[in-house]
Amino acid sequence: MEEGKTAVNQETLEVVDTPREDFGKMLYGCEHYRRRCKLLAPCCNQIFTCRHCHNEATSALSNPHELVRQDVKQVICAVCDTEQQAAHVCSKCGVKMGEYFCKTCKFYDDDTKKKQFHCDNCGICRVGGRENFDHCQKCGSCYSVNLRDNHLCVENSMKNHCPICYEFLFDSVKSTTIMKCGHTMHLECCSEMIKQNQYRCPICSKSAFNMSTTWERLDLEIEATAMPEEYHYEVPILCNDCNITSKAFFHIFGHKCSHCKSYNTRVIAPADNHPDHGNESG
Repeated sequence: MEEGKTAVNQETLEVVDTPREDFGKMLYGCEHYRRRCKLLAPCCNQIFTCRHCHNEATSALSNPHELVRQDVKQVICAVCDTEQQAAHVCSKCGVKMGEYFCKTCKFYDDDTKKKQFHCDNCGICRVGGRENFDHCQKCGSCYSVNLRDNHLCVENSMKNHCPICYEFLFDSVKSTTIMKCGHTMHLECCSEMIKQNQYRCPICSKSAFNMSTTWERLDLEIEATAMPEEYHYEVPILCNDCNITSKAFFHIFGHKCSHCKSYNTRVIAPADNHPDHGNESG
């Protein structure tokens, strides 16, 4: 390929000179990444555009397995079809096989609007711009700088599966969020949980968000809704937020923890003076 290879700008239909290394940029790849190479998977000796394509294709096999992209040694240039050692520039035609290239992760991507960067502490590449993320040593992952010194740390919380969709969080390409309790889940899964009026963390049952406004509304509703006299009795409760056992007057709207004032509680035993105490349920 000669320096100054001509190409057609698809938007303006003008013939333009394209530097050798930029030829074919954003024209090759798969649904996951725009890149000008394919990977030779060392685990099965098969060729795939990316690890996600590999994992999807092998998931239905009798021996499903995942591609560890750091183990990739050989790639195939998508422009000239030359197999070679993983590198930024094709050894034969001279194109960049990815505008962004990470030698450690063997990661290629032409779409640099994602602002890819490699985190040495995480050991993988992430997107969003290095300046916008901070690595939390205790949590074991990068989080938005807005969460620096502003979240409850749970050791290696990102090295777990999302409690909603069960995808492994650490190397997921989806955005994540930290709940009030410190556990992590996908942002879109968290949004769906909110839509379903679920406020408890699926892992520890603590309130995942600041519920003070909701508790104040429950105070008013309970005060305005008196229970019949036969239901004027106390029930033993366990608070999911502070883990303290206490007693509260029975009410169909909820039972307030006397310690932290949360309504995220559960009755742990029937009261002695419950109308149905001693009777069989059902």
